[in-house]
Amino acid sequence: MPNLLWKTLVFSPVFLGVSFVVSASAIAADSQQQPSQTHQQLLAQTNADENVLSQINQYNREANNPTSLSQVTSVSQFSDVQPTDWAFQALQSLVERYGCIAGYANGTYRGNRALTRYEFAAGLNACLDRVNELITTATTDLVTKEDLATLQRLQEEFSAELATLRGRVDALEARTAELEANQFSTTTKLVGEAVFAVTDSFGNNDNNNTVFQNRVRLDLQTSFTGKDTLHTRIAAGNATPLSLPNGTAEGTQTFNLFLGSNNSAFIDWLAYYFPVGNSQVYVAATGGIQSDYVPTVNPYFEDFDNGNGALSTFASESPIYRIGGGAGIGANVPFGGGSTFKPSLTLGYLGSEPNNPSPGSGLFDGNYAALAQLNLNVGDRLTLAATYVHGYHGGDSALFDAGSVSAAVVGTSQANFVGGGNPFVSNSYGFEAAFRPSSKLSISGFALYSNITGLGANDNDEVWSYGLGVALPDFGKRGNLLGIFAGAQPYLGSNNGDKPYHIEGFYRYRISDNVSITPGVIWLTNPGQSANNNNDAVIGTLRTTFTF
Repeated sequence: MPNLLWKTLVFSPVFLGVSFVVSASAIAADSQQQPSQTHQQLLAQTNADENVLSQINQYNREANNPTSLSQVTSVSQFSDVQPTDWAFQALQSLVERYGCIAGYANGTYRGNRALTRYEFAAGLNACLDRVNELITTATTDLVTKEDLATLQRLQEEFSAELATLRGRVDALEARTAELEANQFSTTTKLVGEAVFAVTDSFGNNDNNNTVFQNRVRLDLQTSFTGKDTLHTRIAAGNATPLSLPNGTAEGTQTFNLFLGSNNSAFIDWLAYYFPVGNSQVYVAATGGIQSDYVPTVNPYFEDFDNGNGALSTFASESPIYRIGGGAGIGANVPFGGGSTFKPSLTLGYLGSEPNNPSPGSGLFDGNYAALAQLNLNVGDRLTLAATYVHGYHGGDSALFDAGSVSAAVVGTSQANFVGGGNPFVSNSYGFEAAFRPSSKLSISGFALYSNITGLGANDNDEVWSYGLGVALPDFGKRGNLLGIFAGAQPYLGSNNGDKPYHIEGFYRYRISDNVSITPGVIWLTNPGQSANNNNDAVIGTLRTTFTF
């Protein structure tokens, strides 16, 4: 054990040091190296595009704003303009005589608000356009010489602003046309993530070499109504879990969750979210898991198995959400409550073999898991949840398989393959809670109990698991995250060996909005839940995540 502790203490600073050296080198190189002319042009073009997009979005928001300007036909339509106001006569003339003054949709004029020269120029331009319209339609008797002289002087005074406004509008129209002509899709955006990970295990029973693994996810998010989302995710990678005693899945990390191999690309998730009234409905055609639609109540540690949360599958969410997966449906239904208490009910069903028409398979005859969870948010700081999952697991199936049918993704082999190769039924009960006393501290935890009814001989048993985590967001720098999680991985209740405890610490260092480095250590006691108590194992990982 002293040798193990020494290796742990030596290994942790190495990963932490590498992350800070890499980030400091990147920052220093960025501040010292002069960008090339090509790079400057790319930056200028990028900034220009961002400015254009910002202006387009601003104009779009103003157009959809319920308080945006709209044309009025009578000064009496302004609720905040009274006949006794000094500007009443002037407004009456402009509105009713020329029709070139707009008000807000809520019936106000807001005459006491500060006005910029550009806003005045825009209003002047509207009046000029209206006067020209009156002249061309032979209604010149409405326009006096004094008004024309005044408008001419104003036009000369604000000619620069008017020219600038016309130039901006012309430029926006040209750039908008260019963006629309070259955009990928009017309904779809691409969200991507690439994970690079260097990992190894240490201990007297270590059988692993240091490996450099990767996983890439490209998620095409399509919306048809603005409130729905179709996810078509393409994944590729070569990450596989480290080998630990008794074939346990305790060392599985989130970037190991990948059904392919050798960087082969395929659609690993196809799902559709859409609202029905106040409820959110989820339909998965492939690759669905419980945490896609149900709140896991584990903030900061949970990142939907992406590369910015906890390292391990155990620390990221309660193992109860790893029971079952595949294709099916789920719904989150809010009910009752007020501003403080916000309850909701989540229901779902996922089948692990939905595309297989063979006997003992299919959507309802194969492996499946049905979930029900009661959620309660108490204000913005406390969240509670009670979960029940009923599952059927065919021969050689794992309890915590996340829809992979045979491979376990968390817990010991004894807890996953309770039936010893025979089918079994599971009834699992979970409780989850999260408390955030401040924006800089979050405490979350869970407890799990599974009652296993084997369909063979003498294979009934119980499975237990629990965990507690402390997260410190923005620790040291905005966007960083320090996380510590400890608990017992799913273990078999009848086993006489020591419980398989899990202690994990990681620090996500945000280099930029799109790049983060996460060094971390996972300490496992008695991995594999051996009755002879296996030597402890320590897993060290340096994970780099790119998001785009």
